[in-house]
Amino acid sequence: METLSSRCPVPVDQVPIREYEAMRESWFYSWGTRHLRGYLTPIVVLWCLSWLFTGPVAAVSYGPSKLLPQFLASGAIGSLVIPTLALIQLYTGWLHVCDRLQKKAVPYEESGWYDGQVWIKPDEVLSRDRLIVDYQVKPILRRLQRTFGVLAGILSFSLVSWQFL
Repeated sequence: METLSSRCPVPVDQVPIREYEAMRESWFYSWGTRHLRGYLTPIVVLWCLSWLFTGPVAAVSYGPSKLLPQFLASGAIGSLVIPTLALIQLYTGWLHVCDRLQKKAVPYEESGWYDGQVWIKPDEVLSRDRLIVDYQVKPILRRLQRTFGVLAGILSFSLVSWQFL
């Protein structure tokens, strides 16, 4: 009985299922696969660490002793930049794997950019990959999209509230 590796000409690190497994096991990309607390903790930690950069800028712009609400609001909004960039990277990585798992034809490179080939997945591999997309990858993408929605809501609320500070 042939195995996937003996039938598949794609280098092991470019096989879509292997890319998915590598992302699921990686330190950074596994954030999307964790339970809610495990997902939110690194985001909150990044937000808190971002205060090391935005706090001093906000303090110079709005003296905390005189304009505390403006200082807190500007520091909090500015601190969203780094977590947002991390979430964008998470999203683009998972979207890339989703696309490669869903497609019937998978482009790959044998040894470099100049020798690109295309592998047509057998039906059983395509079915397996699409099940992984539907039940494993799309929930991660939806969670990230909801997170972006929450961040957009926070930013909108902050900007509207800013007028009343």
